[in-house]
Amino acid sequence: MAKKILWVLFAVFAILIGLYPVIYFLQDRKFGLLGGKSDELLANIAWNTGFYTHIILGGLALLIGWIQFSEKFRNRNLKLHRLSGKVYVIAVLLSASAGIYIGFFASGGIVAASGFISLGIIWFYTTLMAYIYIKNKRLEQHRQMMIYSYAACFAAVTLRIWLPLLSIGFGDFITAYRIVAWLCWVPNIAVAFLIIRNLKVQEI
Repeated sequence: MAKKILWVLFAVFAILIGLYPVIYFLQDRKFGLLGGKSDELLANIAWNTGFYTHIILGGLALLIGWIQFSEKFRNRNLKLHRLSGKVYVIAVLLSASAGIYIGFFASGGIVAASGFISLGIIWFYTTLMAYIYIKNKRLEQHRQMMIYSYAACFAAVTLRIWLPLLSIGFGDFITAYRIVAWLCWVPNIAVAFLIIRNLKVQEI
């Protein structure tokens, strides 16, 4: 029962935050994280290209990635699983690359920037390795890298859970943002490690 509840919450958060980027096209230009950006940066074509590439394709990856972990879906829809997997990989590689670029402009200076850039690198690397492994029919390594990849992807969800809590707790957005730049993904990777270790134990 507990597993089903966690799975439902996992799916709901993935879908809701996956669709979240749509809000940026419906609200004022200074909506959300854009509120702290300078007018000069908001007018920069390269930065805008990076930002919208990151949130749109990152949202797409979050939306379709969670279903890949359903054994029932995978077994009944192998062709669709492979197709959605390819879409996920392309979306992530582009979104992560864009995320690394815009990470250099993160509010909060070097602490926040290094956190988000590190996340982008890990997301890119684990996804690329997952693709390489599946092309070489190394299924177990592919599964492990995909778990790490989606753990990094799910940082979009954990960021939006932690950021308001930390902002209230510290009474300061920048302090909260510096912390969340690391907190949104490091625990996710740790959880992914524990999941993979548990899977290995079950297979013994």
